[in-house]
Amino acid sequence: MIDIKLIRENPEVVKENIKKKSQDDKLGFVDDVVKLDADWRKLKYRVDGLRSERNKISIEVGKAKKVKDEKLAKELIKQAGKIPEEIKKIEIKADKLAVKVKEIMMQIPNIIHSSVPIGKNDKENVEVKKYGRIPKFSFDVKSHVEIGESLGLLDFDTSADVSGNGFYFMKGKLALLNMALINFARDFMIKKKFEYVEPPLMIKKEVLDGVYSSAEIDAMAYKVDGEDLYLIATSEHPLIGQFISKTLQKKDLPVLQTGYSMCFRKEIGSHGIDEKGIYRTHQFNKQEMIVICEPEDSYKWYDEMLGFSVDLFKELEIPFRILECCSGDLADLKAKSCDLEAWSPRRGEYFEITSLTNMEAAQARRLGIRVSDGKKNYFAHTLNNTVIATSRVLVAILENNQQKDGSVKVPKVLWKYCGFKVIGGEKG
Repeated sequence: MIDIKLIRENPEVVKENIKKKSQDDKLGFVDDVVKLDADWRKLKYRVDGLRSERNKISIEVGKAKKVKDEKLAKELIKQAGKIPEEIKKIEIKADKLAVKVKEIMMQIPNIIHSSVPIGKNDKENVEVKKYGRIPKFSFDVKSHVEIGESLGLLDFDTSADVSGNGFYFMKGKLALLNMALINFARDFMIKKKFEYVEPPLMIKKEVLDGVYSSAEIDAMAYKVDGEDLYLIATSEHPLIGQFISKTLQKKDLPVLQTGYSMCFRKEIGSHGIDEKGIYRTHQFNKQEMIVICEPEDSYKWYDEMLGFSVDLFKELEIPFRILECCSGDLADLKAKSCDLEAWSPRRGEYFEITSLTNMEAAQARRLGIRVSDGKKNYFAHTLNNTVIATSRVLVAILENNQQKDGSVKVPKVLWKYCGFKVIGGEKG
């Protein structure tokens, strides 16, 4: 959520930002906020005036009593007695306007950073750099589904019977490799001085509203029937949510945390080559990193967090690239974002494995996360980045490291975590 002062003082800047994000249908929201906010301020001015009037009457009552003018004192007291009820009526109207303004404000996208490339949608995202060597094969390349099923490590048919589409049973060495990735990612981030946290797997609607738009909640969040709880879609949400309505001390920043959790989302992948698979599912393992920092430090942290991801995937020896998200591909809370995408030999294209975002003050403003420097309070900046989404990394490992005999090489950095170097083949 942006600062309402920006709409009051520079509504055209906000409208231009909406156009850059290709959300012209939201342009009218700016005019709506300008009008409603003006009405709210008039009511607030009226309330302030009434309070001032009541104070003046109180002084006059004192004067009247001092000169023993009881008749005037009673008249003034009667006059003052009507003011609280009038204030209450006006405040009710003002509160309704404030709620309406907030509802609209939460639909107006964050101001994008000046470095963000302008584009209509994800087709116009910009490739920044490629890393690693794309493997060449002397045999027909298999998909991760074909590899997993042929080795008896992935079972989608049974999971469909047990849980429905979008789930899977992961077995044997692949399941152990999944755990190895989690442990590797945990240790990697601890070495970067991030505090390791295991968060709750459910959060309240108040927190969810601070991190998601209403449309995203409806599209992705699983609600617990009869309770004010939702299954989390990523550990970022409870990690950030633990600071809701809190004022942090400047000396305690930055907050650096990394959290592992199971994640749950309604969404499922598009139909086609990987309709059956582990790339996009309802349930998956993921580790996140979050940073809460001073506004002037957020882009320094953005660059550092990107560097962490690059180093991690270099260690995993996965071919990948950095893709800068254009204006039209930025979700409403994002000021700047980029993805890391791994190479899929089966698809012959890159696919998303991590996403880094700087939300600047937008998320903190929605959640009420402030900083105090001893003289004033102001909103913190928040950033988040995927450390690892294990199922997507497993797709990349299975497909890029497959061998002619049907086995799969395990990245060297994971050997000490899983205890084996190869999955399948003659070596098991």
